[in-house]
Amino acid sequence: MSEHLQILLKDIKEPDLHTLEGYEKRGGYQTIRKVLQMDPLKVIEEVKASGLRGRGGAGFPTGLKWSFVPRDTGKPVYLLMNSDESEPGTFKDRVLLEKNPHLCIEGMLIAAWALQSNWSCNYIRGEYAYPYERFNNAVKEAYEKGYLGDGVFGSSFKHDMVTHRGAGAYICGEETGLIESLEGKKGQPRLKPPYPAVVGVYGCPTVVNNTETLATLPWIMQHGGSEYAAIGTEKSTGTKLFSASGHINKPGVYEVELGYPILDFIKNECGGILDGKELKCIIPGGSSVPVLKADELEGVNLDYESIQAAGSMLGSGGFIVMDETTDMVEVALNLAHFYAHESCGQCTPCREGGHWIEKIFKRIAFGQGTERDMDLIKDLCKQIGGHTICPFGDALITPALSCMKKYPDEFKIKIERALNGNPVKATDLHYTF
Repeated sequence: MSEHLQILLKDIKEPDLHTLEGYEKRGGYQTIRKVLQMDPLKVIEEVKASGLRGRGGAGFPTGLKWSFVPRDTGKPVYLLMNSDESEPGTFKDRVLLEKNPHLCIEGMLIAAWALQSNWSCNYIRGEYAYPYERFNNAVKEAYEKGYLGDGVFGSSFKHDMVTHRGAGAYICGEETGLIESLEGKKGQPRLKPPYPAVVGVYGCPTVVNNTETLATLPWIMQHGGSEYAAIGTEKSTGTKLFSASGHINKPGVYEVELGYPILDFIKNECGGILDGKELKCIIPGGSSVPVLKADELEGVNLDYESIQAAGSMLGSGGFIVMDETTDMVEVALNLAHFYAHESCGQCTPCREGGHWIEKIFKRIAFGQGTERDMDLIKDLCKQIGGHTICPFGDALITPALSCMKKYPDEFKIKIERALNGNPVKATDLHYTF
């Protein structure tokens, strides 16, 4: 276990933590009792003071997002927990749902009270069968104890909570795509504005927050927003969960204070590079953010501003490590295949362009590339980026452009080999499609 401050993973290895009894004997559900005595607007102010930013990838200030919800519409306010964790390289929310579901429920209740919402839903990724079961059982336990439904914790507050399992679409991690899916329609993002805070589920004000974001609220409301703001950096406060995978000795989910040096994270938490090989590059925030080469990591920290200054994004904390043996053409092809497959099909640039980018990368990887292929991909990316309803188009082109920009020689070598009559063989690849 990491020696860093553990807010979310403090008791994560306790075998009974997922049960209501196990959660309560470690102090669970005490904070919500305190919060129910507070003015809801004061709760929002406390979350604002904490500096907590959305942990799903966008990093938008949580308290500010809540403050956008109008309170005089006469319509119900809905709260959605976004557990549609589909970003390649990201699996932090799964740990919370499996190991500590009651923490997520308490966080949802705190947010519900602040927003005066009487109905919430946890939208869980379709492939997360076990996390769905664990969370759903926790909801049933909470209902049986009287912590959900009428008179929450003996108060006059009424709150109902449901669990909804998606059908396996990456795009439903985008909040308006999630809302469309929840309403029983195709999971396709909406044009914005209006934003969900004003027009969300069934046309009513709606807040969508990531699992990790909501799970952090009990600690903030127990210790105070200023205490949380004192952790991390000035603009990136608190701790963050990172899903570490790839060529490392200790893959897993780690919680560290924001501002922690990346190279220290790889060495101390991840156990260094597998088999003593050299570090080649990382993807710091899930597959849709730019690659950072090993020689770009000196002095870069795990926080929003530092990683942005280095040319990438913190994103959802999907920390993927690649060693010197990694073929970046195959990385680009693998990710292009994923994004081409996951397009919802609503926007032409994304629907058509994604498959073309995959085809061209496949041509290069399989030894059939031409001199103009890299320029062709760049031209395609110009037609996709910024021309789609949601950010999926930008997510699609980012790894493609990043891999070519950082490792152009690897692409050129494969193309030149093909032109010289000595193409890469399919058997030389690590995988085939």
